[in-house]
Amino acid sequence: MLKVGFLYTRLRVEEKFLLDELEKHKDVETVKINDGDQYFDIAHINEPVDVLFERSISYSRGLYISKIYEANGVRVVNSSQVAERCGDKYVTSQILVREGIPTPRVLMAFDEEAALQAVDALGFPCVLKPVVGSWGRLLAKVDDRHAAESFIEHKSSLGVNHQIFYIQEYVNKPGRDIRAFVVGEEPIGAIYRTSPNWITNTARGGVASNCPLTPELSDLCRRTARAMGGGLLAIDVFETENGLTINEVNHTMEFRNSITTTGVNIPALMIEYVLAQARG
Repeated sequence: MLKVGFLYTRLRVEEKFLLDELEKHKDVETVKINDGDQYFDIAHINEPVDVLFERSISYSRGLYISKIYEANGVRVVNSSQVAERCGDKYVTSQILVREGIPTPRVLMAFDEEAALQAVDALGFPCVLKPVVGSWGRLLAKVDDRHAAESFIEHKSSLGVNHQIFYIQEYVNKPGRDIRAFVVGEEPIGAIYRTSPNWITNTARGGVASNCPLTPELSDLCRRTARAMGGGLLAIDVFETENGLTINEVNHTMEFRNSITTTGVNIPALMIEYVLAQARG
């Protein structure tokens, strides 16, 4: 009997779909592990599993628990290395630049005055983001110097983590962006996320529709997945007049709006990958 550890914060729609798929495999025992209601001994795992499927909402919880399991010889999907590469926007951008994968220009600063200098150098509009975060939260499109001064001052007051300034080139999207889903290093489907708002996340009201996996999109996603370390990834892509460019990579993908839209049973393919990793 194969034992799959299922690490979660709360059982959202995605987690319920994934657990339903696990139940279809009669040779698999699922061990549910809530990331908040227990402690973890770093020296040994209380209930051994063949693989840990990491689905924590919290980046930090998922990362450290993954490291504990890996240190004790358990394979994790996605690995802590992939989580670190995707969960920190600076790290993601640095890898994309290193690998020659198209991505918006990014400037980093660690002081208010230096951040203002970076904004001036990048030009308006530009985008300020927290280095760790999701669902389009705490993003700011800065249209002029006055707005930059106000936002940077406010951000500085929020605490140490917000005094790391990640300043990204603004990409003028055609009212939409693309989210592509990758299993291993193979794209399995993609959606357009359309919104009148410059933030197109479906969590912020973006409307999903099917996006064809063109050769250009598929190749770019394969290159990106390979650079991140493979696994189960959702890749956010912008369309520009110079071609496609990678914005972010998500290591704990959400897909509730994408199964019907793409016609792909995304959770089933995810579980097949997890089980293959356990057996491998």
